[in-house]
Amino acid sequence: MFKAIATYGLTKKFEDQIAVNDVDLEIQAGEVFGLIGANGAGKTTLIKMLAAAMEPSCGEIYLNGDRLLLDSSSAMLKQHIGYLPDDYPLYDELTVWDYLDYFARLYRLTPQRRRRRLYEVLELIQLEHKHKSKIATLSRGMRQRLSLARTIIHEPIILLLDEPVSGLDPIARMQFREIIKVLQEAGMTVLISSHVLSDLAELCTSIGIMEFGFLVETASLTDIYARLSNQYLMISILGDLTVLKKELKNNPSVTEWSDIPEKNGLKVGFLGAEADRVELLRSLIAAGISVLEFTCAQEDLEEIFLKYRL
Repeated sequence: MFKAIATYGLTKKFEDQIAVNDVDLEIQAGEVFGLIGANGAGKTTLIKMLAAAMEPSCGEIYLNGDRLLLDSSSAMLKQHIGYLPDDYPLYDELTVWDYLDYFARLYRLTPQRRRRRLYEVLELIQLEHKHKSKIATLSRGMRQRLSLARTIIHEPIILLLDEPVSGLDPIARMQFREIIKVLQEAGMTVLISSHVLSDLAELCTSIGIMEFGFLVETASLTDIYARLSNQYLMISILGDLTVLKKELKNNPSVTEWSDIPEKNGLKVGFLGAEADRVELLRSLIAAGISVLEFTCAQEDLEEIFLKYRL
């Protein structure tokens, strides 16, 4: 598998501030790569440079092995990029069809290909029934799906999405996720930034964490969970939690716990294996504790990210 995106020493300075600092990044073809970080971490600046919308102060960018430059020498390479910024305007007075047709013409699609492509993307974003509607009448979720359609109208192979689900309700986010999955299955490489980490956990194959302009972590999602996600138990009981805490103190696999008052239970840090969990449950029952819930889980992506913030 080859690298769809690669950067070496990528840096962007604004006067005396460094927004992106010496970033080395590799994204394999066909991946969905999630970029996470607090506001001001440098995510948007990085994406703009990858989209050739902003010139780096220093460093190099390669897309599918070819060097990306802002001058005319990279004109063909830029045709492979689809870029959706977080504030791209829509033209409310246009219909959905006319809006997409306008951008298809800008990309110089032939009339036959243009018409076929409009039908394809309208079906993908589930707006066929709205093709004659003015954009002003669309819901926020529909408008965001239309923005995505505009971004892929020219069939790019690299898709750069900056906070595409910001402000969307859960149903609209789910619809957007399903579209991204279809695009990945079609072979597209996707880089997506978002503050909705549960969406990224469901979508992404790899994750990058940015802090103060640095890319402080990048790995497959599987590796991130294996290295950085701690195991814990959710235990709720009938009766006094003091008895439960006394039993947990005697178990060498228990590292810590925190109260969950609404469940009359504890969130318990646990280092043991499956057999150790079975033995712990057996010991609680033998001690006469009425166990209502005993489940094992791992820290999610949001909890992992917060470790970097603390």
